[in-house]
Amino acid sequence: MPEVLDESTEISFRCYKGITCFNACCSNADVTLAPYDIVRLKQRLSLSSTDFLAKHTVPFQMDSDGTPGAKLKTTEAGACLLLDGDNGCSVYSDRPTVCRYYPIALLNLRPKGESNTSQQYSMVQEDHCKGHLEDRKLTIAEYRKEQECYEHDELNQEWYQLILKKKSAGPAAGRPPQTSLNVFFMASYDLDTFRRFVLSAKFQSTYDLPESLYAEIEQDDVALLKFGYRFLRQVLFAEHSIPEQEGIWDQRVAQRQEVWDARRQAEQALRQKAEDEKYKGEL
Repeated sequence: MPEVLDESTEISFRCYKGITCFNACCSNADVTLAPYDIVRLKQRLSLSSTDFLAKHTVPFQMDSDGTPGAKLKTTEAGACLLLDGDNGCSVYSDRPTVCRYYPIALLNLRPKGESNTSQQYSMVQEDHCKGHLEDRKLTIAEYRKEQECYEHDELNQEWYQLILKKKSAGPAAGRPPQTSLNVFFMASYDLDTFRRFVLSAKFQSTYDLPESLYAEIEQDDVALLKFGYRFLRQVLFAEHSIPEQEGIWDQRVAQRQEVWDARRQAEQALRQKAEDEKYKGEL
């Protein structure tokens, strides 16, 4: 088990262009992306989230329930596609959270009986990394500030809470339906598709939200991301913070009743047909 560290822990580390291991960590990359990472990267590369995901990521399952995740795509040799040769990371100021923290691993924990997560840390020691040998000491808090981790942590924190809440529910919660997993992927990663979904006439006729929120969501990726977390809580855990239009529940019940009635009529017709064919056979 790795040693659990906190923000006051002092570490020895320095990475810079010219160190003998420069780019070694990027040449064998395994980078899991959080939602805000994708926001920053797709804006940096002037791509839609859909195009960014197709061009720069590979999907994977985060758990046995099939919860979808996204990792940065690499070359066959394992090098990050965003690596610019000897120049290092081509998107350095917008690099993902995992890259900012390296060689520290961010641990999001949810103590038993509590609703919020807590952040702790551990040290990643890899043979290729010579930054640990540098004569520079600083606390993890100082390193987080230097690497500008705080904004990423703030905007990913609620998503980490969703993941941990799902894990803590255990087998009793059951596997989410595929529709819920699709919504999770869309609201977590494919924000441009999620935006079209939220701004659709069907969505707006279902939920009672102010026009000012829709206007903000249309223009602001961060506002959309935060709304996505609210929507996922409602979809995955039935935490209703997004009000529905008056009468929408009665409308759904009526629609479902029509489906049930049609299904019963079809089943009755099939049974009657089977009985008629059986009777003809006996004759």
